[in-house]
Amino acid sequence: MASYAKDPRCIAMAEVLVPLLRRSCHEDAGGFGGSFQVNLDDEEAVGLGGVELIRAAMRKAARQLDWKVETIGWIGTRFGTMVAVRDTREVPEAHRAAVDAAMYERMSAAVATVSAEPGEAPVQRGSATLMTQEFRAAVAEASGTLHPGHTHTADTQENAG
Repeated sequence: MASYAKDPRCIAMAEVLVPLLRRSCHEDAGGFGGSFQVNLDDEEAVGLGGVELIRAAMRKAARQLDWKVETIGWIGTRFGTMVAVRDTREVPEAHRAAVDAAMYERMSAAVATVSAEPGEAPVQRGSATLMTQEFRAAVAEASGTLHPGHTHTADTQENAG
């Protein structure tokens, strides 16, 4: 398996992910119990470097937060490409109630999504839908760093004329 640790795309994506992973932790959890999942179109994931690069970036970002990490990455699921990371550290008693509340919130979001009527499910904090939206926005904002040499169509047209 290739190592992505020094790949500039991995490093840039990890920098984008750090604040998203930090925000996945409940405010009173002391940085414990975070998890983050994105569901991308298979082609979108390939365009970002593939599932293994995204997993490597998630691991790198999580380790910057001192998480003990577990990651998954699957291509071709009914949701497209799923990539997730979670903090598996033992939670100190002082933060247990906050971590449990955050887990309940995430599970409630998942149940609401699964049990919703066909169509758009409400986007809730802790949901993979919201995390995916945040990830896409952060990646788009950092696209010059993630895709060196990439020029936007508008820039190319403007410079051509």
